[in-house]
Amino acid sequence: MTEVMEQEETQVMQRHFSRYKWYHIPWNDPVLMIKLGIWVYFFLLIFEGGLRKWFLPGLATPLLIIRDPVALWIIIKTYQHRLFPSSFYITLMTFIGIFSFMATLAVGHGNIMVALFGVRILLLHFPLMFIMGKIFDREDVLKMMKATLWLAVPMALLIALQFYSPQSAWVNRGVGGDMKGAGFSGSGEFFRPPGTFSFTTGNVQFFSMVAPCVFYFFLNPKHINKFLLVGAFVALVIAIPLSISRSLLLNVLITVGITGIAAVRKTEYFSKLFAIGAVAVVALFLLSQTSFFNVSVGAFTDRFTLANESEGGAENILMDRYLGGMITALEYTFTENMSFFGLGLGMGTNVGAQLLLGNGAVFLISEDEWGRLIGEMGPLFGLAVVVMRMVLVLNMASASYGQMKRGDLLPWVLLSFGFMVLLQGQWSQPTSVGFSTIIGGMLLASIHKKI
Repeated sequence: MTEVMEQEETQVMQRHFSRYKWYHIPWNDPVLMIKLGIWVYFFLLIFEGGLRKWFLPGLATPLLIIRDPVALWIIIKTYQHRLFPSSFYITLMTFIGIFSFMATLAVGHGNIMVALFGVRILLLHFPLMFIMGKIFDREDVLKMMKATLWLAVPMALLIALQFYSPQSAWVNRGVGGDMKGAGFSGSGEFFRPPGTFSFTTGNVQFFSMVAPCVFYFFLNPKHINKFLLVGAFVALVIAIPLSISRSLLLNVLITVGITGIAAVRKTEYFSKLFAIGAVAVVALFLLSQTSFFNVSVGAFTDRFTLANESEGGAENILMDRYLGGMITALEYTFTENMSFFGLGLGMGTNVGAQLLLGNGAVFLISEDEWGRLIGEMGPLFGLAVVVMRMVLVLNMASASYGQMKRGDLLPWVLLSFGFMVLLQGQWSQPTSVGFSTIIGGMLLASIHKKI
């Protein structure tokens, strides 16, 4: 009898814990495998800079494109199982990418490695955005948002350590173990910290994505750990001055404005927004009692003041950084050295400059994204990609606004980060194209209708 009872108890325990064992996961499920591939892409985006700086500095160059094989594998898997999304955007981008690649080798710079680096953006990362939109469901999007919040607290601690440490410290080592440091010019003796990323741009975009996640869960707190939410919010508040980045501040303010628009349409959110404000006031008061926070605020304020003086004030910053580059890109179309098919894919990237000239610190075409696209692919295909990105973002905005009016805030809040990074984000930089892919995929997955 005792033996029978022990066997029954063992069977009950096995049934209870079976869902936690790896061999009970349906590894033959193609949708699950593709989702896992997307998660690998996400975590590599966050940590590839750390691998290049700290743990595998000798492999810094190949690790720059470590997400490319993952994206290619996901695309192949979706084709094999007939899950690849049908989209006019993908079809047109693929045509432009292939044609521009051939034009690059025929009449452009002719360097096949540079051309491959350029075309991978159009043929790998752009389609992955739509695959993510098809394969992910709402719960997957919420899980990725929660994962972002879990990462926010340790990321804030890391950038604080980088901010207050000399550039010679281990946490500030540059790509390939460069002892000069990875920090970028900031304010006085302080440098803009990169976090786990190769460059400070990654840190700015990461916390810009943290902002909509924080605000969404503040308005929908049922399925989130309250301590995690408050911790991520405090981490965001701390990260703004530590980053010494006006772009991060502006991105957070855009998220606040977008959330405020939603609150105007649904009055029950006013009390929750008031609670967010109360938490912010308390957090700022407590943090202001510490020299740790005040020093970073001072550095940020100095940077803000000096940059405003040199760039002509806040209005000019907005026009130049977010709306600027559009006219410049069109003007670049008519320069005398511009051919109809452009100068060649990849030439406008830092990697392209390194391979062509041996100096990756220069911009051979344009520092602005639209100017780079037109310079690389020419007025016809370059402008086609610009218009395609504009139409895609406007369709996302329209669909998100429609769902917001029906009470679903998820895509609308995510749009606060996705709008500009999808429209004008510098896809020539691997980290930037990675965040564009992730936020674009999250937006498409959260929007009910097909775009």
